[in-house]
Amino acid sequence: MRKSRVVVGLSGGVDSAVAAWLLKRDGHEVVGIFMKNWEDDDDSEYCSSNIDFVDAAAVADVIGIELEHVNFAAEYKDRVFAEFLREYLAGRTPNPDVLCNAEIKFKAFLDHALRLGAEKIATGHYARVRASGGAVQLLKGVDGSKDQSYFLHRLNQAQLARTLFPVGELKKTQVREIAAEIKLPNAKKKDSTGICFIGERPFREFLNRYLSHEPGLIEDERGRAVGRHVGLSFYTLGQRQGLGIGGIKPHKAARGGADHAPWYVARKEPARNTLRVVQGHDHPWLLSHRLAATDASWVGGAAPARGRYAAKTRYRQADATCTLQEPSPATFTLEFEQPQWAVTPGQSAVLYDGEVCLGGGVIDTSTA
Repeated sequence: MRKSRVVVGLSGGVDSAVAAWLLKRDGHEVVGIFMKNWEDDDDSEYCSSNIDFVDAAAVADVIGIELEHVNFAAEYKDRVFAEFLREYLAGRTPNPDVLCNAEIKFKAFLDHALRLGAEKIATGHYARVRASGGAVQLLKGVDGSKDQSYFLHRLNQAQLARTLFPVGELKKTQVREIAAEIKLPNAKKKDSTGICFIGERPFREFLNRYLSHEPGLIEDERGRAVGRHVGLSFYTLGQRQGLGIGGIKPHKAARGGADHAPWYVARKEPARNTLRVVQGHDHPWLLSHRLAATDASWVGGAAPARGRYAAKTRYRQADATCTLQEPSPATFTLEFEQPQWAVTPGQSAVLYDGEVCLGGGVIDTSTA
C-alpha cells in the first residue's frame, strides 16, 4: 500500500490503538483524533470521556503520534440523538451505533480529517474493505465473533474509498497480543459494551430523562391483563427482563401445575397504550418469516438484484438464509427460510452475499 497521511480515530480502546500502531509500523504518517460525541452528564460514572481521552493520549504517546481532541457533540445531538428519540417516541427500537457511524465517525470525522490533509481515515472496527471492479466492497472482519460490518452497512462508496480497517484482518486475541507486546497502556482494558454515547449506564434511567411516559396495561395473547408497564418506549420486542410479571400460566396453575415459562414482549399497541406479552421463547408471535424494510442504504450505490442472500436482523445473530424481494433504492422485503426471532421495527436488517456486506435498511414491519 502506498504510504499516506492517515487520521485514526482513537477511542481510548485497544482496537483503535493497535490500528494506529499497525499504520505507523507500515510507514504511514499517522495522526490521532479523539472524538467527543456526548456532553450531558459526562462527568458521571457511566460515561466519562475524560478517562477515555487520557487512555487515548497515553496510547498516542507510546506510539509516537500527535493526538487532537475534537468535539462533535453538537453534530451528534442533531444528527443521531434527535433521530434516536424520534424512533423511540414512535414505538420503535433504533440502533444509534449504525447512525453514529454513518453520520459522525464516517462523515463529520472524515470531513475534519480531510481538512487536516488526510488521504485516508482509519478506525478500530472489525471489518475490511476491498477494491473490486472499480468499486469498493465492505467485507466482514476475519474474526467472525467480532465482525462489525453490521454497524457499518450504511457507509457509501465515497466513505469506504477513504477508509482503512487495520484490525479487520486480525482476530481479537491477536490484537490483545500485539497490544501487550508493544506495551500499550490499555492492552488489558475491557471492551466497551454500552451504546455509543450512553455508555454502561442503566438504559431505562437514561431514557426517562428525555421521553415522556404514560403507564398502561400489559396483556397476554388472550387479552387478559397480567401487569402494568411504565411506558411503551421503555420496552423492546423479545425483552424478557424487567417486565415485573410472574411466570405461571393461570390454566396450568389451576390444575396444580407450575409452568414457569418466562414472559417476552411480543407486540406494542400504541393506540391502546398496551404492551402484549407471551410465554415461551418460541411463541408464534415472536417468530417472523418475512420483513419489510425502509430507508435502505446500499454499499454499492444501487440495490442488489433479487435472489438468495443471507441477512442479520440484529447484531449478535448468525446469518440467516433469505430471499431478497422487491428491492428498490429505498425499500425491500426479505423472505426467510427459517423463522426469525423477535424481528424488531427500528432495528437494521443487513444483507450479505457471503463475506460481502451489501447494505440494509430499517425494519418497518414483519409477519409470520
